[in-house]
Amino acid sequence: MGAPPTAAIIIIGNEILSGKVHDSNSYFLAAELRNIGVDVRAISVLPDEIDIIGKQVSEAAASHDYVFTSGGVGPTHDDITMEGVAKGFGVKTVRNKTLEGIILRRCGDRTPDESALKMAELPEGAELILNEGMRFPVVVFRNVYIFPGIPRFLREKFSAVKDRFRSRPFHVKKVYVNEDECFIAYHLGKVVEDYPEVSIGSYPQVDKPDYKITVTLESTDEGELEKAYYLLLELLPPEIIVRTE
Repeated sequence: MGAPPTAAIIIIGNEILSGKVHDSNSYFLAAELRNIGVDVRAISVLPDEIDIIGKQVSEAAASHDYVFTSGGVGPTHDDITMEGVAKGFGVKTVRNKTLEGIILRRCGDRTPDESALKMAELPEGAELILNEGMRFPVVVFRNVYIFPGIPRFLREKFSAVKDRFRSRPFHVKKVYVNEDECFIAYHLGKVVEDYPEVSIGSYPQVDKPDYKITVTLESTDEGELEKAYYLLLELLPPEIIVRTE
């Protein structure tokens, strides 16, 4: 049936690394992408440094189907994501006339200075996705989708374009177990061995009175998922299974 498309998420900003701002964008993107069948394989947080951004983004683009960046696209001195992406791919930045026009219209009677128009400087060859209701377009360079760092704007933009990434959905089964991990690890390993295409997760719960572990099984192949699920139920002692979903 083929593997699901893969993605890397790259969060850019010194404010994240210094703890001044709490990152919620990576969690949002990972959850949304999973819901539409995209397998997130990496999440990185990078400083506002052109060389590091360029290297990480270009490497991620070469090894994933999609890359999603967040942050560094405003008018200030530390908004250097576009320059970083351009350098990483060996292209220059150029003034995008469509984006420049959007910025000028938003300024109305006020004349923007060069710092505002800096937001129209994009990696050469970048494309714009502008759906109805968007304040600003999503910038796409090859397989890199460049989003703002402000969570509200990132969520609005991603929600407007997410259908283009939609693939076969992940199906999920859950087993709630009232036992410690060390006593079920062998059984989990057996299921992983027999069904390597099914993702198995084991998550201890310290505040649940009736169970200790949530075991999840996920796959885009519903048939393989069912087989793995029933094998796990067969292997686990029935008295430790609290419930299933």
